[in-house]
Amino acid sequence: MALQNRLTKTEISWIIYDVGNSAFVLIIVTTLMPIFFKDIASIGVADYVSTANWGFANSAASLTLALLAPVLGALADYQGRKKKFFIAFLAIGIVFTLLLTQVGQGEWILCIWLFILARIGWAGANIFYDAFIVDVADKDRMDRVSSHGYAWGYIGSVIPFLVIIGLLITAQNGKGDALPEFQTKVGFIIVAVWWLVFSIPMIRNVDQVYFAAASASPVTDSFRRLKDTFLKIRNHRQVFLFLAAYFFYIDGVDTVISMATAYGRDLGFSVSLLIVMILFIQIIAFPCALIYGKMAVRFSAKTMIMAGIAVYCVITFISFLLPSVENQTIKAGAFWFMSFLVGSSMGGIQALSRSYYGKLIPAESSAEFFGFYNVFGKFAAITGPFLMGMVGRLAGHSRWGVLSILILFIIGAWLLSRVEDLNEDFMDGVETSATP
Repeated sequence: MALQNRLTKTEISWIIYDVGNSAFVLIIVTTLMPIFFKDIASIGVADYVSTANWGFANSAASLTLALLAPVLGALADYQGRKKKFFIAFLAIGIVFTLLLTQVGQGEWILCIWLFILARIGWAGANIFYDAFIVDVADKDRMDRVSSHGYAWGYIGSVIPFLVIIGLLITAQNGKGDALPEFQTKVGFIIVAVWWLVFSIPMIRNVDQVYFAAASASPVTDSFRRLKDTFLKIRNHRQVFLFLAAYFFYIDGVDTVISMATAYGRDLGFSVSLLIVMILFIQIIAFPCALIYGKMAVRFSAKTMIMAGIAVYCVITFISFLLPSVENQTIKAGAFWFMSFLVGSSMGGIQALSRSYYGKLIPAESSAEFFGFYNVFGKFAAITGPFLMGMVGRLAGHSRWGVLSILILFIIGAWLLSRVEDLNEDFMDGVETSATP
């Protein structure tokens, strides 16, 4: 049966949330916050040390969610629970994003703690947001809907980004390349408000359709289901291989996203240039994420994920070579080319990984299974920044930390190549319920 062209109200509401939460990734995780941390919160700290500290902060946030994700997912699969957990973590993320405005010069420890809590809120909400994909789209529409989420998230988050860039440029006005502290903090507020506003359609229009059977002891039964799910995943080699592959390649992707601007500062690129390049990446990512979704229909999601991994291997190798380039024009040109490659593939590889997994799991246990999906993703997000930070710190230059993440893409590609077509009905027999 041919795919319907028109998106439903529920699908649109789900997609719109990506517009809101993507502003946090773009501005807090990728752009402003890393520069704010290095230039303001870490005044007096050596560049390679502050870059390593930023990597450790990202790793700590991911570790916390990795430990909590499967338990939260199992609890959230009962009727009416998924949205409550989503809203709770959404509130945590927004509140601590606002509290980042209280960080002063040299207060890098406070900055790290507030950032970790804000990122936990964002990532926790995403566990349940991702799990809702089975409630909003049929399996033959998941690749398309997931790709639309990432695509509109990228282009939509450009709007608050442009507003913040305007504030920063106006504040600088010939005063050099220093990041203006007050306007940067106003940017944090804009992110929190934007995120909240675009969460409203999701809260109002997306409901949990599939859920686990009611239980008199939901906490105890959640741990039992958690154990059963882990055993089932472990005993199904292809599913386990996919999750293992995902662990490695998404580690590399997340490391590039979270560490790019900090590494760019180490290379001597100006704040203005880094901000413009991030904007360029977001614009490129919009059509490319949609293209990945369409190409997945023709060539399969697995093939397109492999293509994305290959692109990221090229990105990593170019990043390693950049410090050796003495000509600033050539170095800037290479950085632009690398930015294009990042924009061409980051949305596609993330969107297709989410939808590929979503088509494999039982819909009524989606939060629990996406809890495991996020365990692999979050533990992956621990190792990449930590590896880059540790290797860079030991070697005395961040370029060696960048090179170390190339191995993550190579291992991920090798494991994914061993994944065969999966049987979407491998979880038959689980006791579940669904609303009419």
